[in-house]
Amino acid sequence: MPKIVDHDQRRVELVNATWRIIARHGMEGATMREIATEAGFANGALKPYFPTKDDLLTFAFGHVFNQTNLRMEAKTAHLAGLEALRAFCHEILPLDEERISEARIVIPFWQKALTDPAKTRLHEESMAQWQGFLRKYLGQAHKAGEVAAGTQDDQVAGFLMSFVLGAQITAALTPATHSPEQLIAQLDAYLALLAGA
Repeated sequence: MPKIVDHDQRRVELVNATWRIIARHGMEGATMREIATEAGFANGALKPYFPTKDDLLTFAFGHVFNQTNLRMEAKTAHLAGLEALRAFCHEILPLDEERISEARIVIPFWQKALTDPAKTRLHEESMAQWQGFLRKYLGQAHKAGEVAAGTQDDQVAGFLMSFVLGAQITAALTPATHSPEQLIAQLDAYLALLAGA
């Protein structure tokens, strides 16, 4: 009887192998041969799943985005306002090995997106979705009186996006000076300013 292959699971296995290679050798070291070996695939067996490394990177970005969204949904399910905003940001910030590995996938994707219109659109759509959630939680915070009067939701959402995305770069490059504790303290300090504390 022929073996049933779960192709979606195979793709995820390849993404996970890519994370491990990038963590050890950086994006340039993540050759298709290295990824195949890490995932336990025969050389050339990646072609049916990802014809090029670029295809793999695009899928990896989408997978990271979806995994982050699942964590966000779980962490904010029973929260609102500033509590939900804080929990939401924590799932993007590189606060543990999983989220640092995700940042290592996202950074090279951004580089590719600078010159690839399809990747640019994917990134813009993904970030617009996150900004929508940030504005939603800020709206809840306004109604609950949790933020100082006069704050502009679009500006605050933009600042938070710049902060959490920038943290992915700084934590990957200079982890000693951008530890999880430091990133959390920076976020909390800004949220305290929003609350007028």
